[in-house]
Amino acid sequence: MSDENIRVVEINGAKLEVDLRTAKRVDQFRVGDRVKVLVKNYSGYEAHHGVIVAFDDFKNLPTITVCYLSGFQNGDLKFAAINAESKDAEIAACNDDVLVEKGEIVARINSDINAKLAEVEDLRRRLKYFEERFGAWFKPEEKSEE
Repeated sequence: MSDENIRVVEINGAKLEVDLRTAKRVDQFRVGDRVKVLVKNYSGYEAHHGVIVAFDDFKNLPTITVCYLSGFQNGDLKFAAINAESKDAEIAACNDDVLVEKGEIVARINSDINAKLAEVEDLRRRLKYFEERFGAWFKPEEKSEE
């Protein structure tokens, strides 16, 4: 055919004519690929940088699981499940060179860990103080003999 919109392609030895006007592009993703996630929030949509962490081959609804940074400021990691019925999230290949500083994210997460450990220590001190000082309130009363 001489039509400029028709192209002959060979797939596994079979030659096929493809109408480029109706052909769809199919992206290929693998676990570990960098992606951008478009997630719906209360005011619209927001794009985040993420990584594909799993392909879940459910019989009725195959799903791609993506781990993404919700914000560079706090290093908050979130997960999105992307499938044919997803209405609030979608993914695209990440082609930009945004500077995500691994050390900065790790430092923020470590800071959060240290804050939680300090909170646990504070709770332990409060529990010890309570047990030492308020123990008298909970001792069984002794009966007086008359």
